[in-house]
Amino acid sequence: MNSTFAFPGRELLIPNVVRAENCTLTDADGNQYIDLEAGIWCTNIGHGNSAVISAIVKQMDCVSHVGFCYSSEVVERAGGAVLDLFGHKNGCCSFLCSGSESVEYGVRVLRSLLGSKRIMTLSDSYFGAYGDAAAKNSDKWFLFDWEKCENCTHEQCTKECSGYSGIPFDDIGAFLFEPGSSSGMVRFPPAKLIDSIVKDLAAADGLVMVNEVTTGVGRTGKWFGYQHYEMQPDIVAMGKGIGNGYPVSAVSLSSRVIDLLGPEGVAYGQSHLNDPLGAAVVEAVIAEIHGHNLIQRAELLSDIFLDGLQKVATDSPLIDCARGRGLMAILIIDDKLDVSKVADLHRRLVARGFIVDHRIGTNALRMHPALTIDEQDIRRFLAVLEDLLGAMEIKLG
Repeated sequence: MNSTFAFPGRELLIPNVVRAENCTLTDADGNQYIDLEAGIWCTNIGHGNSAVISAIVKQMDCVSHVGFCYSSEVVERAGGAVLDLFGHKNGCCSFLCSGSESVEYGVRVLRSLLGSKRIMTLSDSYFGAYGDAAAKNSDKWFLFDWEKCENCTHEQCTKECSGYSGIPFDDIGAFLFEPGSSSGMVRFPPAKLIDSIVKDLAAADGLVMVNEVTTGVGRTGKWFGYQHYEMQPDIVAMGKGIGNGYPVSAVSLSSRVIDLLGPEGVAYGQSHLNDPLGAAVVEAVIAEIHGHNLIQRAELLSDIFLDGLQKVATDSPLIDCARGRGLMAILIIDDKLDVSKVADLHRRLVARGFIVDHRIGTNALRMHPALTIDEQDIRRFLAVLEDLLGAMEIKLG
């Protein structure tokens, strides 16, 4: 792999994958691995999904790319399917190429409506690789540190709280919420905090946008992560799982936003905006999840997966904690272990046939298996993880 740049800081552990089917990857030597990361959290309905492949082949046989002045029926159908997911009747949808782009697109919509007001978000949010959303400059953004809120015992958030009272709602026009990724550390803000922010922002006639690039498309046991809270977002950005490995993303805008934007719409264009091929993939992914009740399946698998991780964490002195929601989880290794030991555990898991993610520079192992993963693969992973941790405990004495 000398002809391309790899992701900085990542170790290439499997150099030549030649086949992928559902959650199983096969390399050139015939070794097989269970992918508990769904690629980079993208293949929510499994690698090589036959319905997605069929949609791609069928659409490519018709038309895959169009320009700004013409379109195809599949784009309208897929847009309607996306809007239906959020109850965005009379809203509009746009198809783009990446999660970072969909978030930036939504932020540009907000900027065109907010004037000088800032966008509020939580301080540990991650919104992509570029643009306003990535920079989060203080003159345009208010970052709220919710660390003290995590273990708060008060029944609700009020202006009497020194932390909550510091939110300048008069200066805030929108709240951009990432419901659970927390820059990859899988932390879920308390419902009372988020519900209070949304309620007080609504009283000020503000807008709510959610970033569902990581938490969407069944990842948290519901269609979208925001559904664990009391809110109806005005803007939703999607990526990763909505394309199941194909590079497509989407943004859904409510009718309220469309009315506020007026006839000029959104001043944003790029070569693959609303391509029929990407739209066909999105349509197929949504239909496949509906048709096979994969959200309900994820809820059932979540009990096995998260209960198993909690048991491993309880039984092993090397694990500080396990946390997760749906099929989205993280193991935090006790900080008495050097990061190099965690990297070694990561390698050993891969050697035993299980792909997880070691978050760079941390003692965290992260897992985001597909909604289609086999129950027995989850159970086998938990057994192997327990075995490797036990061996580490003996070695460390």
